[in-house]
Amino acid sequence: MQSNKIRVLVIDDSLLARQMLTEMLNSDADIEVIGTAEDPFDAREKIKSLKPDVLTLDVEMPKMDGVTFLRNLMRLHPMPVVMVSSLTERGAAVTLQALELGAIDFVTKPKLNAAGSLAEYTHEVISKVKMAASVSLSRIEKQVDLVASRPKITPKPITNNGVVPPKLSADVILSARAMSGQTSSQTVIALGASTGGTEAIREVLTNLPANTPAIVITQHIPAAFSSPFAKRMDSLSAMTVHEAEEGQVILPGNVYIAPGSHHLLIESIAGKLVCRLNDGPAVNRHKPSVDVMFRSVTQVVGQNAIGVLLTGMGDDGARGLKELQTAGAKTIAQDEKTSVVWGMPGAAVKLDAADFVLGLSEVASKLLALVKVK
Repeated sequence: MQSNKIRVLVIDDSLLARQMLTEMLNSDADIEVIGTAEDPFDAREKIKSLKPDVLTLDVEMPKMDGVTFLRNLMRLHPMPVVMVSSLTERGAAVTLQALELGAIDFVTKPKLNAAGSLAEYTHEVISKVKMAASVSLSRIEKQVDLVASRPKITPKPITNNGVVPPKLSADVILSARAMSGQTSSQTVIALGASTGGTEAIREVLTNLPANTPAIVITQHIPAAFSSPFAKRMDSLSAMTVHEAEEGQVILPGNVYIAPGSHHLLIESIAGKLVCRLNDGPAVNRHKPSVDVMFRSVTQVVGQNAIGVLLTGMGDDGARGLKELQTAGAKTIAQDEKTSVVWGMPGAAVKLDAADFVLGLSEVASKLLALVKVK
């Protein structure tokens, strides 16, 4: 009798990593690791013979790197892939490229940590493999076709053109607090995303002109990945994209991405909006949390804000989007058809928190219409 379990092939050059991932995945009753491979050439033959439902694929391997293998795989035999990445800048850059090519999500390399951390990591790996298995083949093929048809963008120098918004010192912030508290009249677009979000954010940002109002973004991402992600978006967008810094002044034409280690909030100080970074506990299991950012934007910008919730697993951001809507802000949720995972935007739609439910390709034009930018 044929099993209904999710059949996984683990591809990694590290024997320890293969053993750990196999043990973790096999601990779930709905998953079966049907084989392992130590390099892409071994993997190619096992994909043909074993016909797995999902691959876990190491980013950096000998003989052929994971991205080259993934590019060939998606061209010839598209299927759900979860990347396994090291927490390095190179690992981050390569993983972001893999997500562009059609990988569903990523996890970091397993480590022999404390039991609590290992249990949390096991939960993450299992959840992401199950989520990858639920993504339709047509959705993966559309991403592959999108990359193939996308016009080539000549990246601008990754320097922010030497223009970085000034920062307010802690002393200035403290002394000006007494003057704050009123809702800002500055338009701010607040955008949240998770699984599939790096490519969804790229789609939105590359279709916005340089004079778009300020954008604050929370993407669920590890701390080592947020800076490379911001640099990548800056190189592709007409807007200037930063990894947000404490006290950084929020200006039109600029995008501020939450560091992977902190919640991103905003505050009105002496007539200026500034980024505030918070190292408090995770909210909805996430730090940074979309709900935390949305709530801050609601309190400071209110009806002058626009909230956007894109693809992602879970429900982080749904309640925050509802709060933005209640305050008079316009709100947008990505539709199910174009979402890699319709968890976060789907939860917002169930709360009736979205004024507009749009396909990903429609989000940028709707934002420009709402802010009346040409």
